[in-house]
This record gives sequence, structure tokens and C-alpha cells, in this order.
Amino acid sequence: MVPSVTPVFGGAVTAYLHQMEPLITPADMQAVAVYLQSGGWLTEFRETRTFEAMLGEYTGARYCVAAPSGTLALFLALKGMGIGPGDEVLVPDLTMAASATAVLLTGASVAFVDIEPGTLCLDLAACERRITGRTKAVMAVSLNGRAPADLPAFISRCRAAGVRVIEDAAQALGSFAEGRHLGTLGDAGCLSFSSQKIVTTGQGGAVLTNDESLHHTMRLLRDFGRVSGGNDRYQTVGWNLKFTDLQAVIGTSQMQRLPRIVARKRAIFARYRAQLAEVAGAELVETNLDTTTPWFVDVLVDAAVRAALIAHLHGHGLGSRPFYPPLHAAPAFARAERHPVAEQVSARGLWLPSSLHLSDADIDRVCDALRAFMRAR
Repeated sequence: MVPSVTPVFGGAVTAYLHQMEPLITPADMQAVAVYLQSGGWLTEFRETRTFEAMLGEYTGARYCVAAPSGTLALFLALKGMGIGPGDEVLVPDLTMAASATAVLLTGASVAFVDIEPGTLCLDLAACERRITGRTKAVMAVSLNGRAPADLPAFISRCRAAGVRVIEDAAQALGSFAEGRHLGTLGDAGCLSFSSQKIVTTGQGGAVLTNDESLHHTMRLLRDFGRVSGGNDRYQTVGWNLKFTDLQAVIGTSQMQRLPRIVARKRAIFARYRAQLAEVAGAELVETNLDTTTPWFVDVLVDAAVRAALIAHLHGHGLGSRPFYPPLHAAPAFARAERHPVAEQVSARGLWLPSSLHLSDADIDRVCDALRAFMRAR
């Protein structure tokens, strides 16, 4: 049993524990109030630059470019690399749909690759076998803050072959591999700040990169192709993919307490792991909490009982959420192919309550309910 952890975040205990909900603190609210009273124009300006600088400093990225969402951050990185019609991007079969739809936005095509059973991330060996002359990039998704095994070596081999690597690190703020923050190993890495993420601005995203040329190109593309705002001299075709200072103020406030957020997220996962260690039929995904900050608490159960377990938890006032479906089988993509590991994991996976609002007693309540269900089987 892990020792009791006194939560550093408040939040009244409610009758129903949602699987996830954002934590907006009085400090966040005060920061917004101060900004609104300052006469700021809400649109992107100095506060956005401050937020980008904080993200760069925390992750170690040389450059950071904010975007309206994680999806559009991926799109911006892809377009900045010149990826478009006729090109192919490899994407793991088990991921949020944005990893694939961002590719389709560029006009390029998506090829799905199975995942490895340990990390639930892209199977890098299978990925290398899938590379063809059309393959221009690989989307390496860090599912729930975990990196694919041997990612740095894989990236080196891709670079030697002229294949770009974009890290979809939407769920990986506060997670590292070989001493480097995820999202900074590849040619670019993308974060998300949607309402369920480790740091949230409601919506929003950012691209991390150490490539000066790519950074310059993305700055052009996200502001109509202009070198700077306030003029209408278009250097290239671009779009309005700017952030807002109002979002940045919230993000900056949350970044100031990110070390505490990371510590609490890891403590939540550790307590679940200790409580469920001896529960037959409930398998937590292996996670190194020295380097990984889990976004959600993920558990694998028998596919035949998952729906009943979800209903059982709901009946006890506890929210949960099934894993993503394998994308190749989703109606939006509908590919006549098989990816056995992704299919099996998707059918078994369940996300348990994972909010920063959780107290230790809340975690124990979830584990008691899950334990009772498994014993009743």
C-alpha cells in the first residue's frame, strides 16, 4: 500500500465521480480577472509568447508555437514539413482520431500500424517494415504519457532514411524518455491543452521543435503567411491558426504549478496500482512513474465483462470510459485490414476516474467497487 497522499488540490467530494474533469483553481480565476481588467484585447499577443516560453523552458524545446488545438498543432507541424497530397504518414492504429485526421487535413494519406503490447504505443519494428517510398513521416503517439520502446534509436534510423518523425505528445506533458521530455525527440512534438489534459486552456495545443527553419515556416503558416501581424504582406499561403492571450493566461497560471500536478498525477496512479495489485482480472498497464506522468489511469479487463463493469461502476456513482476503437475499424476510416494487438487492447481497455479532484478516499472507493465486481464474477 502506498502511503496516504494529502491532495495539493482542493475540490469538494461529490456524489458522482466523473472519469475526468478539469481543475480550475482560484489562482487561475484571479489570473483571468487581472488580465481582463488590464485592457487586453484577448487575441494572441504578449501572454501567448509568455506561455510558449514556459512550455519551451519546461520541455527543453528550443522553439514552441501555440495553436488553437492539439489537432491543428499536428496539422501545422505536418504542413511545416511540406507534407501533402501524394505523401503517406504512418499512424498507430490505437490512438485518438486526431492523430489521423490531422494528416488527412494536409491532403496526405494515412497508413495504420499495430501497437506493441507493453507500452500500447506504435510497434516500431512493424512501422519500419511498413515504410515505402511514399512514406514521408511517422506519427509516434505517446499514449497516456508512455513512449514507444527505443524511440530515440528509431528516430535516428528514420532520419537516416529521410523520414520525418512527429511526436503526438498530446497526453504526455510531464513525461520523459532517456532524460528528454517527450515531444522533443523527433522533428516536432505536439501538445494538447483540451479540457481533459494535464494542463488545460479549454482548447489549444502547441508544437515543440528544435528546428529553426521549421519554426520559421510554422510561424508563417499560422498567421495567414505573414512575417508579422499588423500588415498584409503574404509570403506564402497560410491560415488563421493563432492562439488567444485569454487562453494563455490560464495556461501560464497552470504551468506555475505543473510540478505539483505531475507529482499528484503520479501519486494517483501509484495508489490505484497498489490497491489493485492483487485483484484478479484487473491489469494496470505497466508504467514507470519515475519518467511517466499518466494522463488517465488505464486498466485492462476481460473484454466479455467490460460493459458490465462500466455499468457496475456507474451504478456506484463512478464514471469510466472505454479505450479508443482501433481506427482501421472505425466507420470514418473503414480499412479491410487487421491489427491484432490494437484490436485486443481496445476491447479490454478501460479508463478509471483520473481527475486531479480525486482524494485518496475517492481512489479507494473506485478500487473497492472494482474489487467487489471482480470477486462477484
